[in-house]
Amino acid sequence: MFEIEKKFHLSTEQQKRLLDGALFISEKQVNDSYFDDKNFSLTTKDWWLRNRNGDYELKVALAGHDMRVINQYNEITDEEGIRAKLNLPKTSSLHDDIVTSGFLPFVNCTTTRRKYKKDIFTIDLDEVEYDSDFDYNIAEIEITFEKEEDKQSAIDNILNFAKKHNLTDEPVRGKIVEYLLEKRPKHYEALVDAGVVKE
Repeated sequence: MFEIEKKFHLSTEQQKRLLDGALFISEKQVNDSYFDDKNFSLTTKDWWLRNRNGDYELKVALAGHDMRVINQYNEITDEEGIRAKLNLPKTSSLHDDIVTSGFLPFVNCTTTRRKYKKDIFTIDLDEVEYDSDFDYNIAEIEITFEKEEDKQSAIDNILNFAKKHNLTDEPVRGKIVEYLLEKRPKHYEALVDAGVVKE
């Protein structure tokens, strides 16, 4: 499954306009732990390994994507696919093998997510609390699709949808990059140096 998403900071008026006519789907809490090794070998490739509510997922950036414009990832959720991508032989549970290979949590956060559907788009409004002394609010507009050749069409759809709702087309840091900027500057600088984050 492929995913295209764009992040936004919304004013009260923008949020009201965006949600006008949208269908409320759910509100839930999402508990995430993100993993990397001491050399940041995953995140500097724009790979994001997380445990979300007890299940592991690996988000791998699609070739040629530019985080300043829109986020494009292949989301791997099956254990076999995660092991293959990480070159992780099966010797124990997936969690134990991840930790034994040197991948440890670098941030834990709890997100209260309100999910809406509007036309072909999913809208997520997130309030994020970290295991530290700050929080972060962010909105994401997302499309998922099956074939990589449909990527450009999905990008165009999101950008047109945002323009139609008068949303500001500016770079917005995701919740994990924001945390790294605030609390783990060495890790953040490694992402800048690798070209994963554009300042």
